[in-house]
Amino acid sequence: MKKALFFENAGLLAERFDIIPLLYGSLGLEYITGEKLGADDIDILIPETFIKERWNELKDALEEEGYALIDEHEHTFQKDDVHYSYASLEELEDFAGIKLPEIKQQTEEGVTFRILSLEQYLKVYSSSVKDGYRINVRCKKDKEKIAFIKKRLKVDIGLKGVEK
Repeated sequence: MKKALFFENAGLLAERFDIIPLLYGSLGLEYITGEKLGADDIDILIPETFIKERWNELKDALEEEGYALIDEHEHTFQKDDVHYSYASLEELEDFAGIKLPEIKQQTEEGVTFRILSLEQYLKVYSSSVKDGYRINVRCKKDKEKIAFIKKRLKVDIGLKGVEK
């Protein structure tokens, strides 16, 4: 269900602002692995200009579509009991060493979006366990995701070795 809600939101971002968003967080990890990881919100990375210079324009457009701003500092909205949090795409490079051109784009259900690879998710979660807020609030979950990703990478590497 949340995946469909992301596609709806991504379609809106594309139509109104020509944004190709990145499906991030647990929902993005669920998407690439096909595993249910209990994603409780939808994390979306968008160009920084929409978080800073064009924030009011983005906020107004989302509110017109029924999204209610619940935390301006975290750029979090709610619609139909689902939270949508927006952050800067450009911060990925400083935060986790992921360069924007290295992020894969794909299209599904008529919507183009960005998605991280397992290796890129490993970089993100490895960086997050060092982040002040996440250490105090999400460290255990982040460490579980790191273990999950490493296990998946070993399985994927093992399968690739079998094919040769």
